[in-house]
Amino acid sequence: MKYWGDKPYYSLNYFLREKFGQKVFKVSLDAGFSCPNRDGTISSGGCIFCSERGSGDFAGCRSFSITQQFNDIKAMMNKKWNAGKYIAYFQAYTNTYGSVDLLREKYEEAIRPEGVVALAIATRPDCLSPEIIELLKEMNQKVYVWVELGLQTMDDRIAKIINRGYKIQAFERALEDLREAGIDVVVHTIFGLPGEDREGMLNTVKYLSNSDIQGIKIHLLHLMKNTPLEKLYDLGRVSFMSMEEYIDTVCTAVKLLREDIVIHRLTGDAPRDLLIGPMWSLKKWEILNAIDKKLIENQWYQGLDFSTNK
Repeated sequence: MKYWGDKPYYSLNYFLREKFGQKVFKVSLDAGFSCPNRDGTISSGGCIFCSERGSGDFAGCRSFSITQQFNDIKAMMNKKWNAGKYIAYFQAYTNTYGSVDLLREKYEEAIRPEGVVALAIATRPDCLSPEIIELLKEMNQKVYVWVELGLQTMDDRIAKIINRGYKIQAFERALEDLREAGIDVVVHTIFGLPGEDREGMLNTVKYLSNSDIQGIKIHLLHLMKNTPLEKLYDLGRVSFMSMEEYIDTVCTAVKLLREDIVIHRLTGDAPRDLLIGPMWSLKKWEILNAIDKKLIENQWYQGLDFSTNK
């Protein structure tokens, strides 16, 4: 049995404490960007699961400056915790979708506050020009930078169903370019996508485990109001994983993951007022505790099955 601190997997909290020597908090920001999958460049519908706030439902208010968003969220955090460092997290929409000058301005403003030690940027692999890669490399000299890519699935057939708007080759090019520039890459996956079975979900995990990624976020598919996915649900084309199915699939995924991949997330959040289902997903801590319990009881840990995953 192997542990990282008190977890049988390499958690983000463990990684950050190792790297910075103390608690580090994520401050989620909305820089006012759009997305080529929404503005008509690629599509006008966006990914079918994406909320009206571009998956930034818990980020700051885009009508406020980056500095004001940061200060407001920091003040809320300080009511719970007395001390720590901060990650400026550009979460909403596509955060490399703009001119290099505009991006530099936003990133510089985000890392300016005292205590910011890292910059996290969520984006699409098809929005990373050589000039933007150079900018990210420049920022990585000032604070620790990681880029989050929304892959969701390695299966281009499923990607078409969810209207991802790019093929796996685009992801592979972006990953290679970012790694050549020395930028760490965190990849988003979603379990429970329409048309994808358990084997397909785990195939994505195996693929990523054998790729040069440094982190992963595993999400459960959330059906939220006012998304294209809601229409498929109304047509009876969306079914939800049970809590037990999700926990079992996540535990299997953890065993398949390479030991050095940081697990940033094992389940996701959705605003209660927007969530249509599955409603059990609101029990976030119950889910996480059940995952930990199942892994420990079975003496399972991250990387246990990676040797068979070649």
